This record gives sequence, structure tokens and C-alpha cells, in this order.
Amino acid sequence: MKKLIAQLMKFGVVGVIAFIIDYGLLALLTEVFGVNYLVSATISFTASVIFNYLASMRYVFTHKEGMSRRREFIIFVTLSVIGLIINNLCMWAGVELAHIHYLITKIGATFIVMVWNFVTRKIFLDGGDAPAETPNES
Repeated sequence: MKKLIAQLMKFGVVGVIAFIIDYGLLALLTEVFGVNYLVSATISFTASVIFNYLASMRYVFTHKEGMSRRREFIIFVTLSVIGLIINNLCMWAGVELAHIHYLITKIGATFIVMVWNFVTRKIFLDGGDAPAETPNES
């Protein structure tokens, strides 16, 4: 249980940084450059996923023994694309149906996608208690 709590804490730190990237870029693109909020949400989400992959697979989840980095990346991207669909559906529903400001909607969408990300990455990508590989073994 202690390992799961520590893992959740690391996931939280990585998630906060990814959220800052995602939320900041969303606001910048929409407010400063006038990009449609759904286009901005897609761009900002994608940028945060790149950071999230690099940080999560290095600091949060243990590499699953026997899984190639290529397969790991494909699974991560697939799960992230589903997360993007969930994110954009939440954004659209919040803004268009519920008439909630897109920046407020983004907070709720982020929470929902965060749960999706942790659960699915834990199931499909985490090697569990296997020792973490050192950077030279990548």
C-alpha cells in the first residue's frame, strides 16, 4: 500500500506540471491568439502528453519487463488518444451544453482524464514491483 501511495504522489506531481502546461497553453492559444477552445484544448493536451510520457515512464511507473519501449509508447499514445477524446467531449459538453466557461470546464475534464490515465497506465504499462531500470539500460 505504501508503494501505491508513493506512486500516486509521484503521479500527482507529474500531473500538476502537465496540468500547468495544458491549462497555460490552452489559455494562451485561446485568449492571446484567438484559437477555438477545442483546437487549443487538443494542442495543449498533446503538448502535456509528451511531457507526461517522458516524466511518467521515468519517475512514476516501472518499465514492464518484456515490453519493448516501442510497444510501451504505442500503448501510452493509444491510452492518451482515448484520454484526449474524453477531454474534448467533456470540454464540448461543459461549454456548449452546460454553458460553463472553458477554463472552468477544463478543470473538471482534467480530473476525469487524470483518473483514466492513472488506472489505465497502472493496468497496461506498470511493471509493478520490478526494480526500476537505470537510465543506461534504456
